[in-house]
Amino acid sequence: MSDSIYQFNAINNKKETVELKDYQGKVMLIVNTASACGFTPQYEGLQSLYSEYQTQGLAVLAFPCNQFKQQEKGSNEEIQQFCDLTFNIKFPLFDKIDVNGDNTHPLFTFLKAQAPGILGSKSIKWNFTKFLVNKQGQVVKRYAPTTKPTSIKADIEKLLAE
Repeated sequence: MSDSIYQFNAINNKKETVELKDYQGKVMLIVNTASACGFTPQYEGLQSLYSEYQTQGLAVLAFPCNQFKQQEKGSNEEIQQFCDLTFNIKFPLFDKIDVNGDNTHPLFTFLKAQAPGILGSKSIKWNFTKFLVNKQGQVVKRYAPTTKPTSIKADIEKLLAE
């Protein structure tokens, strides 16, 4: 269990605690997001993946973060409204968190350690860094903010087939 994300919980945007073990047996794509970023249109691609693969066991989890040039200033309600109106997203949004620094959410500390990026295991480079997690809760791969969600399809399909 200690090498899986199932040991963690997170607060959703309605201030409810969500245990990640509730996603056991699903493939997860975990993303730090922002509403005023050049990569914000990736919400559309994330929703497309979710729509296509949700019934096969894909979960997309979005964690808003305001650490990169304050590109996520809104409240949970404002973020949800923006995502609903602009991208009609159906996957869960979580409470705004830190992904770097002293107040990094424990889940993101774990994700970074399991799949270090270009800046190593200490940092996330920017909004829309993506982590792909297999059905056993193990981090399989990390994707750069520039990686379009649709280009992850083959990796998702492979994990869903396992």
